[in-house]
Amino acid sequence: MREFDIVLARKVLAGQPFSSLLGTRVMVFGDGEAELELDIREDLQQQNGYLHGGVLAYAADNSITFAAGTLLGPAVLTAGFSIQYMRPGVGRTLVARASVVHAGRRQATVRCDLLTVADDGTETLCAVAQGTVLPMRKEE
Repeated sequence: MREFDIVLARKVLAGQPFSSLLGTRVMVFGDGEAELELDIREDLQQQNGYLHGGVLAYAADNSITFAAGTLLGPAVLTAGFSIQYMRPGVGRTLVARASVVHAGRRQATVRCDLLTVADDGTETLCAVAQGTVLPMRKEE
């Protein structure tokens, strides 16, 4: 991973108002991989005290797109993704760890593991997502 790449990724993330609102951080960026993390706060939880599913979906979508962007270039969009929730999200940090499964010239398929990290550092897998990312076409 080149240092410039992660600096650029952090600049792109900082330009996303919603990501700034959540306090999302880019931890890994390069070679078909991206890892985003954010602190689990009370205002991101649903009524039972678990991390809201929408926050998990946001993290999956964004990390999938960032991972694909390392191979397809910076101008990419998620074409679609699916997410399977396996257990409630509890802990201090959410980690969205994405890696490209396959990339061609016209699209990339990316898998994302969504993990929560407890105070003692234990990681728990709470959801898995898979998505397709496309390079943006120039307006004709």
